[in-house]
Amino acid sequence: MSAGRVAVPAGPRGLDLDKLFAARLHAAKVRPYLATALFALHTVESRRVPTMAVDRHWRCYVSPVFVDRTPVEELAAVWVHEVSHLLRDHHGRSDRVAEERGLTGPGERLRMNIAADCEINDDAFGDGLVEPEGAVRPTSLGLPDGGLMEDYLRRFSLGPLTESLIWLDCGSGADGLGREWEFGPDGAHGLSAQERDAVRFRVAQGITARPGSAPQAWQRWAEEAFHPPQRWRELLGAAVRTAAAGSGAGEDYTYGRPSRRSAGLPGVVLPSLRRRPPRVAVVIDTSGSVSDAELGSALLEVAAIARAVGGRRDLVTVLPCDAAARVAHPLCRAEGIPLVGGGGTDLRTGFARALRGPSRPDVVVVLTDGQTPWPESRPPCRTVVGLFPRARTDSHLDEEDPDYEPEAPPEWAAVVQIG
Repeated sequence: MSAGRVAVPAGPRGLDLDKLFAARLHAAKVRPYLATALFALHTVESRRVPTMAVDRHWRCYVSPVFVDRTPVEELAAVWVHEVSHLLRDHHGRSDRVAEERGLTGPGERLRMNIAADCEINDDAFGDGLVEPEGAVRPTSLGLPDGGLMEDYLRRFSLGPLTESLIWLDCGSGADGLGREWEFGPDGAHGLSAQERDAVRFRVAQGITARPGSAPQAWQRWAEEAFHPPQRWRELLGAAVRTAAAGSGAGEDYTYGRPSRRSAGLPGVVLPSLRRRPPRVAVVIDTSGSVSDAELGSALLEVAAIARAVGGRRDLVTVLPCDAAARVAHPLCRAEGIPLVGGGGTDLRTGFARALRGPSRPDVVVVLTDGQTPWPESRPPCRTVVGLFPRARTDSHLDEEDPDYEPEAPPEWAAVVQIG
């Protein structure tokens, strides 16, 4: 955790558990919705961590020197910070980002730790929690508040602004990289995968039971915790990533890095082709045949889609559509997108509206029950269709034509069954 001081050699005194646990109790009092998670952590004394750190098995490693020199109110904030890494699955998300982007080495893992800290610290303090000395905030790196770890990771590099953070180490619970001083999967007092899921579920229950008591970031987290990743969601994310990675998607020319072919043409500078994050347009079916629960699920899928393209919410546009396309909304906060509709279904208007915007998308994602006509020709970008489940006996398929069967999505679309 970011308390920007270097630990001095420890004396003979051991870990002051009374002070440490008093700080945890204070943290539970001012953040009651996190109490279950705070008391699920098992404490391990360690003289190899600069402050406090967690592993992915829910052990909290604590420096006795750090506890001795830190006020109780500040220790409480560090407790909240460390358990937030685990609840938000920063270790699993870091592993996925590392695999997707080919990030290796301790320097990249340090960047992940810093990015994860930015996601937590932008709204963690105040209301009874004292901000620890040297806490990493997005603004300290010239970044806006309210972002996700994956987004922050794209927007800064190690350099002058991060030189003072070289000591930072929140453990594998923050960046997924195991440490020599951690007990590992077979060590004592680690939580099983089922126990970790149970803790997350109980915390999410506490947040949703008391609306308004937690910041919006925690409320969004709780909503997603009640809809844990399923196989179909992984397939949807994979389909979006595959579509975005295809030839022509997310490609642009830049003179910032001249083409190697320029060497063969003296006096001529040719641009090189670079990858850029893909733009994604999400068309949501808001017709009368789609239930409110499915519309709520669609917004969760929008958040999953944003993560699938690296957390760049600014590059995701949401377009509600029934028989007519509505206003296209940039994705800033999913709960602020009005899903207006309720009439018939013709998603061809949604395709047309998405493709004639000022910035043509690289991928169009359609979330629908499939009861719609489809464009006759392949759009000039990749298409992913997420289908809500429908039984052949559904009474609302078409009241005027009981023999009606919806068209299957076209062959040029990647199709994922949702649910």
